[in-house]
Amino acid sequence: MEVVRDGVTISLVRGDITLEKTDAIVNAANSRLAGGGGVDGAIHSAGGPMIMEECRKIKGCPTGSAVITTGGSLATRYVIHAVGPVYRDGRHGEDGLLAGAYRASLDLAVKKGLTSIAFPSISTGAYGYPIDRAATIALSTVAEFIGATRGLSLVRFVLFSDSDLRVYEQALKRI
Repeated sequence: MEVVRDGVTISLVRGDITLEKTDAIVNAANSRLAGGGGVDGAIHSAGGPMIMEECRKIKGCPTGSAVITTGGSLATRYVIHAVGPVYRDGRHGEDGLLAGAYRASLDLAVKKGLTSIAFPSISTGAYGYPIDRAATIALSTVAEFIGATRGLSLVRFVLFSDSDLRVYEQALKRI
């Protein structure tokens, strides 16, 4: 599914984010930038040791923020490591932290002069964020950002499963 908003294509696909050829892909990272499972493990595995070497030099990233490294052996030039929150109950600032992780990633992309970026669904795996709530926050944050900022031409969400893709499609229709 694709829509164009303020001259920027927002695209939703099911796939493997490590195969994306956008200028940057976003990693759903932990605050230690220590690698892990899920999207994080897949990106580090496919991208090779150069990404982890840069992460070690950065020495961490607070929840709700993002940092950027090389793309290593990936087809993309950069990996933006965004740290989303662990979902507790939705009453501990999780929504703002999740939006912050998306916004910080977009900011880094624009500051680097990038025109395309691919996101996973941040915090919805091991961090337990409800997918419907996360999709609405992710897509609303992107829509607000591209309405106020120029430079990007493509924002893609690469979802791991058909069910996640359907949730994102429904959220995009509401925004």
